Amino acid sequence: MIDTLKRNLALLFVLLCVQVAQAQGQLQSPAQFLGYPLGKQFTTHSRILDYVNYLSAQAPNRMKVQPYGETYEGRPLVLAYVASDQNLPRLEQIRENNLRQAGLESGQVQGDQPAVVWLSYNIHGNESVSSEAVMQVLFDLVDPGNAQSKEWLQNTVVILDPVVNPDGRERYVQWYKQASNRGGNASRYAWEHYEPWPGGRPNHYYFDLNRDWAWQTQIESKQRLQVYNNWLPQVHADFHEMGAEAPYYFSPAARPFHESITPWQRQFQNTIGEYNRQSFDKNNWLYFTRESFDLFYPSYGDTYPTYNGAIGMTYEQGGSGRAGLAYHKEDGDTLTLTDRIAHHVAASRATIQATSEKADQLKQEFRKYYENSLQRPGGDYKAFVMKAGNGSDGNLKALTEYLDRQGIRYGYAGKSNSVKGYNYSNGKTENVRLAPQDVVISMYQPKSTLVKVLFEPNARLEDSLTYDITSWALPYAYGVQTYALKNRIDVNTSKPAAPATDAITIAQPYAYLARWTNLQDLKFLTALLQQDVKVRQAEKPFETEGQQYGPGTLIITRNGNEAMGDKLDTVVRQLAQQYGVTLGATGTGFVSSGSDFGSGNVRFLKQPKVALLSGEGVSAYGFGEVWHFFEQQIGYPVTVLNTSYFNTVPLHEFDVLILPTGSYGRVLDEETLGKVKDWVSAGGKLIAMESAAGFLAGKKDFNLKKKSKEEDSSKEKAKAKEEDPYKHLRTWGERERESLQGEVQGSIFRVDLDKTHPLAFGYGDTYYALIRSADTFSFLENGWNVGVLKKDNYATGFVGANTKTKLQDALILGTQDMGRGQVVYLADNPLFRGFWHGGKLLFGNAVFLVGQ
Repeated sequence: MIDTLKRNLALLFVLLCVQVAQAQGQLQSPAQFLGYPLGKQFTTHSRILDYVNYLSAQAPNRMKVQPYGETYEGRPLVLAYVASDQNLPRLEQIRENNLRQAGLESGQVQGDQPAVVWLSYNIHGNESVSSEAVMQVLFDLVDPGNAQSKEWLQNTVVILDPVVNPDGRERYVQWYKQASNRGGNASRYAWEHYEPWPGGRPNHYYFDLNRDWAWQTQIESKQRLQVYNNWLPQVHADFHEMGAEAPYYFSPAARPFHESITPWQRQFQNTIGEYNRQSFDKNNWLYFTRESFDLFYPSYGDTYPTYNGAIGMTYEQGGSGRAGLAYHKEDGDTLTLTDRIAHHVAASRATIQATSEKADQLKQEFRKYYENSLQRPGGDYKAFVMKAGNGSDGNLKALTEYLDRQGIRYGYAGKSNSVKGYNYSNGKTENVRLAPQDVVISMYQPKSTLVKVLFEPNARLEDSLTYDITSWALPYAYGVQTYALKNRIDVNTSKPAAPATDAITIAQPYAYLARWTNLQDLKFLTALLQQDVKVRQAEKPFETEGQQYGPGTLIITRNGNEAMGDKLDTVVRQLAQQYGVTLGATGTGFVSSGSDFGSGNVRFLKQPKVALLSGEGVSAYGFGEVWHFFEQQIGYPVTVLNTSYFNTVPLHEFDVLILPTGSYGRVLDEETLGKVKDWVSAGGKLIAMESAAGFLAGKKDFNLKKKSKEEDSSKEKAKAKEEDPYKHLRTWGERERESLQGEVQGSIFRVDLDKTHPLAFGYGDTYYALIRSADTFSFLENGWNVGVLKKDNYATGFVGANTKTKLQDALILGTQDMGRGQVVYLADNPLFRGFWHGGKLLFGNAVFLVGQ
């Protein structure tokens, strides 16, 4: 009896030990690891990464984590790779095979090649549900007991970016934790459903990362796209949220589709949509398709992958920064975070399943896509030529560096030759003489579709109801003289030797000279000023030592810089080399034509103290574009002021005040605006951008005026009525499209410049602007109309039928004197999304040159 009891106790002990061992080895679900069910609260970025790393450590044969960078605020960016036991160890071979299939690497495909699907979560920080969902998706993929996931991974590699925008996410999550009631308050009026300025959507510099895929102006985008372009997946899905009252959106996308999207890509949008439909119908979840989210603008998480051969998709869950943990909708239903997570998990699984079950088709069409790109590129044009040596070499260099990041191949003309091409500058087809240094992009290359989309002069728009801007051609954006050729031309892969330039032979010249033509020259100036080098600038062209110099040329004389001694030469030459600036030098202050260096036409450039307004009432995006320009692009100090205390700031401590676009009615009340005017009159410089300029228009002492609406004459009205008596019988169903008749959707216009004004230094007679507003201003009666739109200045992009006349005889860039100070009006934003490279020198002119 005792022996039997002992044996039973021993057996029980063994069973308990086995259960403990099994429990300890069991993979923890998100709820077990975090200590709360998903949807109960928002998870911080650090805890999400903790769980990602935990899964990788527990399932090393199925999952691998790759850090790929950091955000501006120092938060890690990581990718999670999930594959079968057989494929995970050969990820590098699979990656190389994928590039071989695209023709971007040489060699044959080695071994069995799985399909590759890349899922991106939380690119908009306050669209936070997707990073909650990704933890469940990862658990399901690596769970050894999940037979379905095991089956999918037999022929599929899944790459997941769990948090694309950690800085924005943390801004939202930390605020929500502070503002929410315990467990959340579903009332639509609760504080937790009203984010404060600037909101969690953008990144640290308040850029929308989902508009930055193609342009890669932000550190997160640059690092992510470097890895993306080293993989080129067959499928990419981008997870978002929209308004809290909306249900769920999945593919197929809405019109317009860009014409370069292949029939196969359109078809597979429907295929993946069908997989999602089945899942959502099974659960009786509401959804919609083919509305709102089109495939045209190239810099989204669906379009950019599409133009790189993938099936690109956007998924949108109702909620966003408004929904919190729970939100009582107008239809009486309560939307919970748990609901939102379930929907994104289902869409993720459907996407992976579709990729796995259609893997052979995906791989076949992927190869065909790149074979066609290399051998039979689409579009009217087969080559693009960018002219060198015409004063825009700095812009051309910036553009070729951009092409390098994109993996776009280019070469050089190599010899002089005459060809016929479309001139972007005047919209005409004409003969052009090629020079050996001219950069040539052939369409016969793997990335020809991306080249076409980024360079085509006029993107065909099948439907005016599009989600974003309608023109972006890089020759306009970079300010580079370009020709589009219909015929294929040979490309020289070796860069011809640059024409010899005279090296500085004077050890200690009377003055150093630097032409003013591009952003690098501006960086050179700001670096000199911060080194306390005294700099002057020529207001008029001049000639010295047999060289011609244009307006804006920087003149660094030894006179005034005596305190630096020999250090002057070292500093100037080193900074010129750092920024790629070609220096001239002279041993005299006398010029053979123009104004001598002691003339009143040679201005001393002061090192300005710059203030930038932020906060409620200011556009977060508009502010971020300026903030990023100073801190990350030219490295010049700027003091950010907030609207909450702006009226108490002693403005006399600053030389320049920048007002980004925004709504200034409450920010600049009569008293505060009076203080600003007094400061300007005492010598300050006010730069008003876009709607900030519109706010000042018509106010006392500001000379800017909005254009008045011109009514049709009675004769014209009668004529119109006679021609079409039913013209004004409107259709309610077409109201949205009809409203576009009065809009301009990011269209490119040629701005005529007064190139003698400092605001236009470094430009020729024209500047190409991306116009996004139909609000226009009359010419200044008392001031300088530096940049104007005249008749027939339209270049490309969608413009409503009722808008073209408004965008004629209108002011775009202007200045006025106010006492001893200046007001600069920028009706167009030359820093838009950080990618409009050609406008950056112009903005620098406004800050550093105007009024000096």
